[in-house]
This record gives sequence, structure tokens and C-alpha cells, in this order.
Amino acid sequence: MITEIISLPENLIGFEAKGEVTADDFKNVVIPKVTAFIDRHDKINYMLVLNTDVSNFTTGAWLQDAWLGLKDLAKWNRAAIVSDNDTIKKITEVFTKVMPGEFKVFEHTRYNEAVQWASEQLDL
Repeated sequence: MITEIISLPENLIGFEAKGEVTADDFKNVVIPKVTAFIDRHDKINYMLVLNTDVSNFTTGAWLQDAWLGLKDLAKWNRAAIVSDNDTIKKITEVFTKVMPGEFKVFEHTRYNEAVQWASEQLDL
């Protein structure tokens, strides 16, 4: 399940993943809210807090997440992934090399730092 994190700076949209995460979570929660966010802002500042194991993401959820990343390719500014998982850290390091903007993993103990970093404007 994915829910929106409400208490974030106005220029940052964030979500928390718990338990099983499916394609419907992205279709019904993430994508509509990110689309509305893009309508109000020039760039995407995004945060995803993983409070579930990556094995709880269905294949459809991974595909929807990838589609979200590619759909508005030029709009990405910063994306913070909050996770203590080493695999997520390695995937994000590769991802940031092929996507515009910056992507960075923060451990759960650095949540506030993730919020601050992801809400900053990237100078390109």
C-alpha cells in the first residue's frame, strides 16, 4: 500500500510504501498526485519512504514506478528514496546516471535530511 505524506514542504511530493505494493497503488495514488503536482510546479521534487521490503513490490508496481519515471523525464529535479536496503542504494546509484535530475538514498534515521535535500532546487 502507498499513501501520500502530507506534512512536507509545498514544493515536495512524497509517498510511504508499507506492506504489499501493487500497480494499482501507483495508478490510483502516486500517478494522479504526481500529475497534479506537475500541473502546479515546473519540476518534480519527489520522496519515497520504503517501510516495506522490496520483495513486497509486485512486478506491476515496479513497471508503474518505471513508467512514472519516464513519463515526465525532463521534469525531474530531485528524488529522495528513504531506505536502509543496500539493493535500493545500488539501483538508485545507477538510476541517477541515466535520468535527468538527482536521485539519492537516505537511511531512515536521516529522514529530515532527505526532506530538506529533496525540496531544494537543483541548479542545472
